[in-house]
Amino acid sequence: QVQLVESGGGSVQAGGSLRLSCAASGHFVCMGWFRQAPGKPREGVATIDISSGSTRFADSVKGRFTVSKDNAKDTLYLQMSGLEPEDTAIYVCAAHAIYGGTCAPQFPFVFADWGQGTQVTVSS
Repeated sequence: QVQLVESGGGSVQAGGSLRLSCAASGHFVCMGWFRQAPGKPREGVATIDISSGSTRFADSVKGRFTVSKDNAKDTLYLQMSGLEPEDTAIYVCAAHAIYGGTCAPQFPFVFADWGQGTQVTVSS
């Protein structure tokens, strides 16, 4: 049974850092982080190809966020630094098992499995 459980959210001041974790059960080809702020559409943040380790990021977070996967722990991470109030959102972990499928934050519809999310609040 596929399970994605996020943790690590919280409140931080602008300029601070947080690391989100996503404990994953299941076999995946691609995993990623998406976020949704109140009144805004869902936004893809970052993805990682599990086989190659190749990562992709939304322009809004490039240079500030990194994504990684610890295969021994079956855990996906999102390291966020230089946080801005605009980063305030619910962050959700997602994954898919489609070989050859697109692995990019701009294509959320490819992702079949989603976690419940964790809240990140950045104050100015």
